[in-house]
Amino acid sequence: MRTTELASRAEALAASGERRVLGIAGPPGAGKSTLAAAIARALGPERAVVVPMDGFHLAQAVLERTGRADRKGAPDTFDAAGYVALLQRLRAPRPGSTVYAPAFDRALEEPIAGSVPVAPDVPLVITEGNYLLHDAGEWALVRPLLDEVWYLAPDDGLRLDRLIARHVRHGKDPDRARAWVARSDEANARLVALGRHRADLVVDTG
Repeated sequence: MRTTELASRAEALAASGERRVLGIAGPPGAGKSTLAAAIARALGPERAVVVPMDGFHLAQAVLERTGRADRKGAPDTFDAAGYVALLQRLRAPRPGSTVYAPAFDRALEEPIAGSVPVAPDVPLVITEGNYLLHDAGEWALVRPLLDEVWYLAPDDGLRLDRLIARHVRHGKDPDRARAWVARSDEANARLVALGRHRADLVVDTG
């Protein structure tokens, strides 16, 4: 399905007259943030805003203190309850009240609070991340808060190449990047794939 067709589907959600929340899920490297940004550009800033799940990464200091730094990206390395609370606020906008969502800075490898303003009159919030369809613990509360969820299913070879290149761009040497992808990212990808059947739409991105 082409981006223009997906934008039309998102526009239909935005045209409902009420705040709608669209989720874009998929494994690491699937192109979730790229598609979310493209849809938001197509609709324009008055119609759509992107709120990434990755803003709820736990801080690196917390991961190191709790022994989870070598599994960064796994479900328990996020503040899932905080993400659920934000989605609940976004579903019920209050007139005159802007909600500020966190984002994730890949250069710093840290979440940054208060980075994404969501005005109350924006009709569509697009949220993207690995675990929107995960059904364990607090993550199980996410899916009911989303009006529609798309699952991205790219070619795995291309996805792995993109992942490795991304890790290299952000400071890992190629051997370490490949090892991280094989050990950590792919373990997370297998877990993410278990929720594919809960999506409203599966998008084959090639």
